[in-house]
This record gives sequence, structure tokens and C-alpha cells, in this order.
Amino acid sequence: MKLRGLYAITDSQLLAGRFLPYVEAALDGGVTLLQYRDKSDNQAQRLREAEALLHLCARYNVRLIINDDAELAARLGVGVHLGQTDGPLTPARTLLGKDAIIGSTCHARLDLAEQAASEGASYVAFGRFFNSVTKPGAPAADLALLGEARARVKLPIAVIGGVTLDNAAPLVEHGADLLAVIHGLFGADSAQEVTRRARAFNALFPHS
Repeated sequence: MKLRGLYAITDSQLLAGRFLPYVEAALDGGVTLLQYRDKSDNQAQRLREAEALLHLCARYNVRLIINDDAELAARLGVGVHLGQTDGPLTPARTLLGKDAIIGSTCHARLDLAEQAASEGASYVAFGRFFNSVTKPGAPAADLALLGEARARVKLPIAVIGGVTLDNAAPLVEHGADLLAVIHGLFGADSAQEVTRRARAFNALFPHS
């Protein structure tokens, strides 16, 4: 599977009251990966929502990723995205198997990306590139980093942090494979607008 295109990430507060309709609208517009990101401790709700997303993803033939929870990912048979505070990737790779998609947050550091690659990551994520509502204090990354990462890490590159339709094109031009978007996709007034944005993000990628 080629990891290239829009990487939609859910936000429980942003999507409150319109969680599934907006996610389905994004899937309808075209999503390469969907990440379920919920920082609450409500395990029952997390399982319920993740299962609902899994059913939706199956309908649209999209791979689901769980943020920071390898156990939940294993339970559902999906991939996981791990931050730097979540420990090494190797145990997650062992738990989830060789075919699971495992992503790693690398902030703005190539050494972290190289380490993740050596531990079996499927893709590496750099950011934040712009001011981010979700992670305002994250270290900043720049476009030059993408060129260096492309040369040194032979994995798909995801970019995150304040990515919108207005600023995403240079990221793709400099080597980003996946545009990880939360507010720029789901911070919309209608489901139709979410679908329109998803299509517009995907249109930034040249079709090879």
C-alpha cells in the first residue's frame, strides 16, 4: 500500500456532536489514513468510537490508525501512531505484526526519524510546521528538513501541525507524502465542506 495523500486525524472536542458524520464526509472526499486520536481515559467510549471508525473505514477501504494505544490497536487489528513519550516502536511491532502500519512522531529531528526507521516504523511524522491549535508548544520544523529527511530516511513522510489548504502545497512540493490534518479538515461548518476540503487536499498530490 502506498502511503500518500490526506491523513485525517480526529479530535474528540472538535468533532463533538458530529463525530461520525464528519469522519464519513472526510472519507467520502478521499483519505489515505484515518487516525483515531482521543486523549480521554474513557476506555469504553474509546473502544466504541474506534470500532465505529473501523466499520466506516472498511466501507471506504481506508486504513485506521490508533493514536498512542497499541493495545487497542491490537484488539481491533489496526495500526498505531506513537509519540516520543510512548517508548520504542519494537514492542508495538512485535504486538501488531509485520503488516501493521506504525507511525512515529519525530518532531523536527532527523535522528529520531532514523531511529524509528531502524525500529520498524512504517512512516515518520515531522512537525509542527505551522502554529498548531492541537499542539501549540511543539518544536517547529521547516521545509529544509523535508529534503534532508527524504535523502536520509527511506520511509513515507507525514507532516503535521497547523496544516491547511492555504499552506500545504509547499510541504508536498518539498517531499511530504502524507498531510496530517485535524482542524484544517474538520474545523468546518458542514459535512459537505469537510468533503470539499478532503478532495482539495488530495488534489495537491501529483498523480503519478
